[in-house]
This record gives sequence, structure tokens and C-alpha cells, in this order.
Amino acid sequence: MALTLDVQYASSEDGLPTQADLWHWAVAAMAHIKEQAELVIRIVDETESAALNQQYRNKAGATNVLSFPFQAPPPVESNLLGDLVICAAVVSKQASEQHKTERAHWAHMVVHGTLHLLGYDHIASAEAAEMENMEIEILTQLGFSDPYLTNGTS
Repeated sequence: MALTLDVQYASSEDGLPTQADLWHWAVAAMAHIKEQAELVIRIVDETESAALNQQYRNKAGATNVLSFPFQAPPPVESNLLGDLVICAAVVSKQASEQHKTERAHWAHMVVHGTLHLLGYDHIASAEAAEMENMEIEILTQLGFSDPYLTNGTS
């Protein structure tokens, strides 16, 4: 798997994952699906996340991860999957609320967002089950617990 990753740190939060961590998690999500890809991950604060969430999803407030798939116009060929925008403060808050390590939740958000860029979704229940099972499998391979457990073990 060849992944070109552009990481943009636009947050002043402490404890952000390294570019190497982000690359490792994204590659794990793409394994067996894409041979080559380009991806942008932008780590933002709540203000930027809320503005993008309002503009593109018509939803108020910051959210954990937004995915912006890229589709090249014909006949242009591109390996660019798109952009992930991850809100550091929301990831930190959710990790605490869900009794997870921040590292585990960061990995989950990168895997989850990357799967969205690859065309997976969770609107319909069958699609949601498929996507969640993929996330669990990928995160287990990375050494993390099931992100959907609610008993505080992940």
C-alpha cells in the first residue's frame, strides 16, 4: 500500500497523534481495498469544525470527523481519496465520555473517516453493520478494542 498523506495541524490541543500514527491507521483502513492513494487529514479546533459542519451538513456544532471525498472529473485520473477533517477537542471529549484512550479514539476516527472516503456508509442498517464490522476488524488488527463496546474496555 502506497499512501501519500498530507497532515495539517490547525489545532492547539495537546496530545495530537503524529503523522506516522495517522498514516499507519489510514493504511490499515485501506489495506486490500486500494493499492495507491493520497489523503489529506486536517486536525482542527471546534470553531472550524462547527463552521464546516454547518456549511456542508447543515448541522450545528463541532463534530468528530468530516469526510470530503474527491472525485476527479473525466478524463483526469487521480489517486486522491479526499480530505478528513478531525476535531481534536471533540475526539478528546468523546474518548473521555466513552472511557477510551484518546489514542484508541483517534485511530477509530481515522479508520471511520477513511472508510467513508472509500465509499462505505452507515445510513442504512445493513451498510452500518458492514462498516462497523470492518472498523472492529481493522482496529483489532491495530491492537485496539472494539470501539462500539460500552463497558469502558476499549
